[in-house]
Amino acid sequence: MQPAQGPQESQGPQEFQGSRKAQKAQEAQEAQGPQEQGPASGSLRDRLGVVIATRDRRESLAHTLERLRALPEQPRILVADNASGDGTPEMVLRSFPGVELLRLPVNRGALARNDGVRALRTEYVAFSDDDSWWEPGSLSAAARVLDAHPGVGLIAANITVGSGGAPDPLNSVLANSPLGDGGPDAAGGRDVLGFLGCAAVVRRQAYLAAGGYHPLLFFGAEETLLAYDLRAAGWRVVHRPDVLARHAPADTPRPGRAALVHRNELLIAWLRRPLRVALARTAASCAAAVRDGGARRAVRGLLPRLPAAVRLRRPLPPAVEAAARRVEAAS
Repeated sequence: MQPAQGPQESQGPQEFQGSRKAQKAQEAQEAQGPQEQGPASGSLRDRLGVVIATRDRRESLAHTLERLRALPEQPRILVADNASGDGTPEMVLRSFPGVELLRLPVNRGALARNDGVRALRTEYVAFSDDDSWWEPGSLSAAARVLDAHPGVGLIAANITVGSGGAPDPLNSVLANSPLGDGGPDAAGGRDVLGFLGCAAVVRRQAYLAAGGYHPLLFFGAEETLLAYDLRAAGWRVVHRPDVLARHAPADTPRPGRAALVHRNELLIAWLRRPLRVALARTAASCAAAVRDGGARRAVRGLLPRLPAAVRLRRPLPPAVEAAARRVEAAS
């Protein structure tokens, strides 16, 4: 999946037809920290939706949409299309008339999810990729957790992989997080500082308060930075093993992926971690680049983005930095 922004005339959801000024005012009002909330009202379909960011994966997307439409929760579904050239938007309009389509004029990477969240406007938003979907009942379980615990901003789900439903190795990492259970507001799960993008359910208010996915990364390791930013904004990120997502990635090589993730990890260090950490990791990568082609590509990708990372730098609050160090020490 290579996600993508920007509404396109009448193809986008109705909400994009208002003025940009009014939209900004509403977003500012929504982007607040945790607050006391009254009892939830309305049907789950009115309160929870699924956002899928996609690019040139028409057949895989069609399979995912069939799975999501069969869920008993009947969530709203929005596809944010990253300027596909394979007929993906036309397929959605033709074969899935109940699915909302947001056509993006350029490939926006992971930022397409931000556009989907703004457009859908449901209280809770689950993310799928074009090769992942949710198990029946899991979205209801996630909504119950978010209803009961207003300080939880994101639920990191358990993931099964492939047709055999093998557990993703990330499950055990999350389940054994050194951050503990976080007390009553953690909703029976573990506090974590990571998740898989296609296996997360967010409180829209929290997502907007944290700024969503960061524009500098585009794609790769973006979940770590969002988890940091949610915690920095006062929201919990919690792993719930009873919320289940199924992932069926294509068994094809992804050249350059490791270097891209390495580059983004360096950018995250410059954006959020102490200066000594950013400098040390960059120096280590530069040294490795002498003999390692992947490290060389990562450093080459870092350099043109480094001025923006320094300009946008916002170090983590001490408590969140301490949590990040604990997670790293345990890995």
